[in-house]
Amino acid sequence: MLKSSPCTKKQLLTKDFEKWAKELNEPMKLHRKLWEWCYISQVLHERGMLQPGKKGLGFAVGKEPLISLFAKMGCDILATDMPEGGSGQSDWASTNQHSTNVSQLIREDICPLEEFNKRVKFRPVDMNKIPSDLGTYDFIWSSCSIEHLGNLRLGTQFIVNMTKFLKKGGIAVHTTELNVTSNDATVDNNPIAIFRKKDFEFMKVLLNGCGHMVEEFDFFTGDEPEDLYVDPPPYPQKVHLKLLLGPYAATSFGIIVAAGEPHSGWQQFKATMKNKFRNYR
Repeated sequence: MLKSSPCTKKQLLTKDFEKWAKELNEPMKLHRKLWEWCYISQVLHERGMLQPGKKGLGFAVGKEPLISLFAKMGCDILATDMPEGGSGQSDWASTNQHSTNVSQLIREDICPLEEFNKRVKFRPVDMNKIPSDLGTYDFIWSSCSIEHLGNLRLGTQFIVNMTKFLKKGGIAVHTTELNVTSNDATVDNNPIAIFRKKDFEFMKVLLNGCGHMVEEFDFFTGDEPEDLYVDPPPYPQKVHLKLLLGPYAATSFGIIVAAGEPHSGWQQFKATMKNKFRNYR
């Protein structure tokens, strides 16, 4: 099974990922966005989530093709995106990556319209203020969205908060930015935050304390020429596995969470971590 890991050329060119690219009707290319979609699909598939009757919740879905793919596979999906004026909404809207209704989500080249309409619903949701009435789901995903929530703290807070909407044994998979240059200095403000290795390790501490399991980390970012190339602005996107964000090289990283139950020491753990989390840098 896949680990919590970064984008690499070797993984993107595996038969599993090539299969998902074909299912998504996307051409194979060395691009981290394609890796994210294939990674999320493979994580959910190998854990038995992509089958009829499973319920999925997608955050900040924009116009990504995963919604149509999951509906085609028989899943019932609640797709959400930031409400007008929500965190990061203007950034996504300016690049045509924001949705406001279900009709903007359909990819009829992937899923027939009738089937899609039967299985997909849409709701605006601010990831920093998740409403309590969303229900519970077998799986949750997001693709490069938590780095747009305002800062590292808010992104980490979301990763913990979203587990409340997972059924026991459910799977969450989120991709976001990994700082390849530094495990210390980074970007920690709008419009983007770049997570470091230690930030993911801190997420694991928090999630484990909540009674959940985080899939083993693998921080190897590849050693082939295409892995070592850092795409500079304006990102020509021929080889785009890593990109330059300010002074830092970054790539996509996926974190996988399996939902458990809060253990008996949960309240004490929350009290202990509250102060640490408030002062976290």
